[in-house]
Amino acid sequence: MKAQISKEKLPRHIAIIMDGNGRWAKKKGNERIFGHKNGVKAVREAVEGSGELGVKYLTLYAFSTENWSRPQREVDALMHLLIATIEQEETTLMKNNVHLHAIGHIQGLPIKVQKKLSILIDKTKSNTGLGLVLALNYSSRWEIVNAMTAIAHKVKNGEFQPDDIKQEMLSSHLTTAQIPDPDLMIRTSGEQRISNFLLWQLAYSELYFTEVLWPDFRKEHLYEAIINYQNRERRFGKTSEQLPQSN
Repeated sequence: MKAQISKEKLPRHIAIIMDGNGRWAKKKGNERIFGHKNGVKAVREAVEGSGELGVKYLTLYAFSTENWSRPQREVDALMHLLIATIEQEETTLMKNNVHLHAIGHIQGLPIKVQKKLSILIDKTKSNTGLGLVLALNYSSRWEIVNAMTAIAHKVKNGEFQPDDIKQEMLSSHLTTAQIPDPDLMIRTSGEQRISNFLLWQLAYSELYFTEVLWPDFRKEHLYEAIINYQNRERRFGKTSEQLPQSN
């Protein structure tokens, strides 16, 4: 399947909603955290697969602001798992030349998580391979409101006028300002919604939904999604006749 992928038509940026950990665990008669722990293998597969192909950015929806409403025991276990994973994956990230980023309301995470995350981001900042973006304590509506608040303050301070506000200005105030918009968004588990994830950035992304539960996701599933993406016609509002014709 990997051989079917055209390196000339690779998505620059892939975003993934990693869904289905709880259902996977329930099927096996275990608690939800068992699914989250086994989802780490899928993260490794997605990161390695993307890096090997030459994808520039991979964004993983790791923890949303809405996830705080889950049972406290699960939230505590998720935070512990996040810290452990950050510590364990340092060698793998360095070996694969991955540079780490984080988007979301990071200051709202536990201090220990913030510190571990900051250390690993700093250690990988000189790596030149795949950019791995973790969406943590992330909400797209929060992100857009946060950007608009910052812009409103600048208007109030006279830095520019309301008529100066363009799409590019809003994009530059988002947490993804230095990252290209996703070309492909993948969601596992069969659910077909985007759950407050990159609402602005996904405007023209190709959406791909798979029935595979996240802990079972492997490189082959990533390849399948990319092949599906490469077989689509991306028009960005134009007609097929207006697009450059490939030989």
